[in-house]
Amino acid sequence: MKLLVISGGRHPYEESTPVLEGFLKAAGHDVTVTDDPSVLGKAAEMNAYDALVFNTLRVNSPNFEHMALSENEQLGMKEFISSGKGFICIHISGSLPEAWQEYHDITGGGWIGGTSFHPPYGKFTVTVSDSRHAGVRGVTDFETSDELYMGLAVKGGNDVFLTGTTEGGTHPWGPDRAPTDMPGGTFPLGWTRKYGDGNVFVLLLGHDGQSFQTPEFQKIVLNGISWATAS
Repeated sequence: MKLLVISGGRHPYEESTPVLEGFLKAAGHDVTVTDDPSVLGKAAEMNAYDALVFNTLRVNSPNFEHMALSENEQLGMKEFISSGKGFICIHISGSLPEAWQEYHDITGGGWIGGTSFHPPYGKFTVTVSDSRHAGVRGVTDFETSDELYMGLAVKGGNDVFLTGTTEGGTHPWGPDRAPTDMPGGTFPLGWTRKYGDGNVFVLLLGHDGQSFQTPEFQKIVLNGISWATAS
């Protein structure tokens, strides 16, 4: 498949994107990686791709104001996916831009700045909650080093196939690292949905290079590309 990977933003993409590019190419995909999202607004160029992969944070945040997508880029992305192309959204790539509330109609939800949170980065068990789902074909429960997202916006219509469970606790959070109570529970980590005629695959794992090295993570991303580009 011909894939466009958009990278860049306030996350360790200098670690994770090269790993992503490597295993996508090793699987036989034709991969183009860029930090410049202007291609999203160029329909003639976008039509050459089978799927769009986001490993990027595209919101207005301090020192990264320039990362937000323009209206033209937003429109091009919507048209690309709704026309029947695939979209794979990794980790915080689903973060909701203040100026583009419709984004979560595409992703089915995700991170919201000032509302969402997670315990400290570390090892935890990821549970395959729907073993029949194409996203976890060949994958069983596994351990990874990553972030377990909580307090997300989650819309209806998502087919959840992956979850993580954690006990409640108090952890430092926010700019001042204040002690914050974080409830225990089971939280969605992967789902699929439709946007128009397009297939959307969301995987909340994938914080850094180490996370991307997890074999099961790579398998799930590759499964997601196969699912998202299926006719």
